[in-house]
Amino acid sequence: MSRIEAKKPSLCTNDPLTKERVSFSLSVLSGIVKSCYGPTGRLKQLHNGMGGYVRTTSQSSALLGGLSITHPALKVLTASVQNHISRFSDCGLFTAILCCSLVEHFQRINFAACTVTKISRHLLSLCTDYLKSEACGCRVSVDFDSIKTLLSLVRSILASKPACMLNKTEANHLSTLVLKAFLLTIPHTIETNVVLGKCVIIPVKGKRVMDSTVFPGLLIDIPEFQFARTFPVKRVSSSAIKMALFCISMSGDLSNIGEGTVIVHHGISLEVAVLDQLLNLGKQLVNDQVGLVVCQKVIHPSLKQYLKEHCVITIDRVGVSMMEPLSQMTGSQPIAALHSVSPTCYGSLKDLRTESFVSKHFLHLVPNDTLVCSLILCNRNEMAWDELKLACQTAEHVLQLTIKQPLALLGGGCTETHLASYIRHKSFTLPTSVLKAIDCSRTQYQLVADAFCRSLECVACCLEHDDGEILTDMVYGHFWSVQSGFPSDCNWSDLVLKCGCGIYNNQRNLNWTVLRSQYIPFAPQSCSNEPSINSTDHLVLDCFTAKCSGLQVAVETANLILDLSYIVEDQN
Repeated sequence: MSRIEAKKPSLCTNDPLTKERVSFSLSVLSGIVKSCYGPTGRLKQLHNGMGGYVRTTSQSSALLGGLSITHPALKVLTASVQNHISRFSDCGLFTAILCCSLVEHFQRINFAACTVTKISRHLLSLCTDYLKSEACGCRVSVDFDSIKTLLSLVRSILASKPACMLNKTEANHLSTLVLKAFLLTIPHTIETNVVLGKCVIIPVKGKRVMDSTVFPGLLIDIPEFQFARTFPVKRVSSSAIKMALFCISMSGDLSNIGEGTVIVHHGISLEVAVLDQLLNLGKQLVNDQVGLVVCQKVIHPSLKQYLKEHCVITIDRVGVSMMEPLSQMTGSQPIAALHSVSPTCYGSLKDLRTESFVSKHFLHLVPNDTLVCSLILCNRNEMAWDELKLACQTAEHVLQLTIKQPLALLGGGCTETHLASYIRHKSFTLPTSVLKAIDCSRTQYQLVADAFCRSLECVACCLEHDDGEILTDMVYGHFWSVQSGFPSDCNWSDLVLKCGCGIYNNQRNLNWTVLRSQYIPFAPQSCSNEPSINSTDHLVLDCFTAKCSGLQVAVETANLILDLSYIVEDQN
């Protein structure tokens, strides 16, 4: 078939970052992510031109997923950040802000992209080596024998999501629940390959946050009529209930027989034959002393009735999302056939109970070993609940990452300002041999290092959304904020209260200066031995693994974008 229109040539754009449209789009994206950052970040509403669901959020995963990005250079940036979020869940806004700031600051110094890339990679290696070294002054060890640091880590995540609409008491309550739920998923026995359990979040919208609670085991929503007539249940012993888990339809339809030809002899009813097979299966389950049958899909009413008469409880329509935690918790192997079932496929439970919560009714599956738990999560409305669920899932993932690497970084902007002070000091004391290896002059290195440090400080400054003044101290290099409208004749010590992470207060004999002003580079001191780390109740912490990855992703993506010489777009 011939074309109605002639094929258009591809559009080739050289030096795309110098074009006004690209710089404007980058500035808009940068402004969006910067304004969302931190506990006082501004919320964004996401909706399309056709109407429908409106999402109110400040979280990077929802924000970047809802933005329509058209320019290839910005698509690279957002794709890198989204890939980071999919792997680590946290520090998405940090990564996006730092990447945008690096591109903006590196463009201003007007060096060749290859020179900037070589120097920035060396600066990145300095940062990562410092963060992973014992001498690092902005990281703390996480002791799993004490819950104080773990609670601070979870609370910092929940408190940084303003759309969750949590007050201090609610944030503390939920932090305790999330940590409790996580600890229930840790196996009691240590093996070579430890597999963590799962926390299942159960939604209850329109209720108080303080009503949220955690149950060990699994809660399965059941209708009210079934709630009243669930028991008794057949038991193998006083402390064991045998369970069968089916992942296929038990409704008697023919949707699971697969492809091929079904031959039905004259006078044979296919429906009756399938029902007979289901009832034969039911007889085997009864003979095997199964007390609970759970099906991912639908169970035929006749089979339900037969099993009920023999004190076997049936639950159907649990959905595919519940299959993994059910199998993990009970040791059941999902059964995908209606013929003879191997006894090795059965699992076991310690007990079965019924629970009522508000207007919902649940069957509570109590396991022998708690690897799965249920978090009943409440919030005022659907929008706030959606944000809270995402925040709780992020906190759970961060705790999982912290088990692998029991470290945390100081939050509240203190890691960024401390790291900027460290890099500035190192750039002024760098040996000549390193400059020769990088193939750059000391001036070039210091200019790129200054742009790198200003980008880090820019991330910290995004925590202030009310025109306050941002300071840093000349001893530890921490972040300090002063509210706007302060008297001009006051000393900084009279205005500051606590640093961003909460370790230091204004009683220290510190010398403060305005962040991003000119000052003599200094080597920031470490706070790892400070007794206030363990005594401070509301320490602000960040996930070590997620932030280190975010730093690397931001620098490498910025280098990639700066190195773009041409963009070829198909216009057809």
